[in-house]
Amino acid sequence: MTTNIVVIGMGYVGIPAAALLADVEGFNVTGLQRRSKRSGWKIEVLNAGKSPFEGEEPGLDELIAKVVAKGTFRATDDVEVLRDADIILIDVQTPTDTLNMPQYESLREVSKNIGQRIKKGALVVVESTVAPGTTQNVVQKIIERESGLKGGVDFDLAFSYERVMPGKLLEYIINMPRVVGGITPRSTERAVELYRKIVKEKIYTTDTLSAELAKTIENAYRDVNIAFANEMALVCESLGVNIYEIIELINARPDRMMHIPGAGVGGHCLPKDPWLLRYGVYEYGSWKVEPEFISLARRVNNHMPVHTVNLAENALAARGVDIQEAVVTVLGLAYLENSDDTRNTPAATVVSTLHSKGATVRIHDPYVRQWEFTRHEIERDLYKACEGSDCVVLVTKHKEYFDIDLDRLKSIMRTPIIVDGRNVFDQKVVEEKGFEYRGIGKAGIRPIR
Repeated sequence: MTTNIVVIGMGYVGIPAAALLADVEGFNVTGLQRRSKRSGWKIEVLNAGKSPFEGEEPGLDELIAKVVAKGTFRATDDVEVLRDADIILIDVQTPTDTLNMPQYESLREVSKNIGQRIKKGALVVVESTVAPGTTQNVVQKIIERESGLKGGVDFDLAFSYERVMPGKLLEYIINMPRVVGGITPRSTERAVELYRKIVKEKIYTTDTLSAELAKTIENAYRDVNIAFANEMALVCESLGVNIYEIIELINARPDRMMHIPGAGVGGHCLPKDPWLLRYGVYEYGSWKVEPEFISLARRVNNHMPVHTVNLAENALAARGVDIQEAVVTVLGLAYLENSDDTRNTPAATVVSTLHSKGATVRIHDPYVRQWEFTRHEIERDLYKACEGSDCVVLVTKHKEYFDIDLDRLKSIMRTPIIVDGRNVFDQKVVEEKGFEYRGIGKAGIRPIR
């Protein structure tokens, strides 16, 4: 007997999940993707048996080609496929706005589409990260209103968050522990049965609210620890000490694991999940709690791209170049190394801040083909992007940047300056080559305040 599965949202979560499930005997999987200018093109790419991702994703290209060839996976924009679905996974984006409030337009729309078409006995699993309380207070209520069915009686509903990361999409689904929380024990049991088909690690079970809290608190924990590392990097810069040497000394104790600083925090999760956590407390908590740590951490991490530009301005001034007259090349547009994922990338703030200071900006990235938020052409040739530049600002540690020929780079730049936002370069070597060097958390001229 064939089980029909619909995965809504063909992104970094939905595509690998759909491909893995489509490789399970007895599963027929349809990827449901809205046809828009931004992402509708994925439908044809996937149906041709190819991955739409430019970054390195071990095994994903081969798996998509395999399941498309088998006929167990296809992509469509036709919401009517929901009528025949035995299992539905929701993998749509749940961003926050400039006021740090969740934007659930996509989540509400797909919940409405599901409610208007769901058949009795279907299982719905929310994999998108949401504020604690959302699965039952938003998704369940919309489906019930639109369908006339009762959650936990006529259909099952669970929340099971993704833990994927670009570059390790398949690995993290297969080899990462899973947390499943259903609205009823039966909902939990059915979701666990599904994930046991593709997850090799332990599957933990809990209630829906606890599962939602586990995801948002997990990412808030990471964000807070990164913020501490970033703040200590600024301390070390001020005192003329290398933060990476300090981290090595701290982490020499086996029960310590201090995070590393950088030019900013990006991705779909860390910049928004702490705000989702805060929203859940405000919206559904029995009394008001102000999560001060996560709010402060967000401010610290959001400042790091601006600080990176301040380092560039300082280095330019040291070489007698006004930033308004400077050509600055930004190395890396993706938020994560060796990927094409630009969601909430700190490079966006770096570029906009450079513009606000009057600099001429160029962008290089070996994986990102286009970026809707910039008027710049994304240069694929590294040295062409740096030719005639006064400063290169490294934002993303793509593997290509570890092999830069410093002699060649210096010969083509107008002013040899490197700002290292990810500890890619050896400061001593770079300075011996004649470059002005600034690095996050490293000794150098005091940055402009």
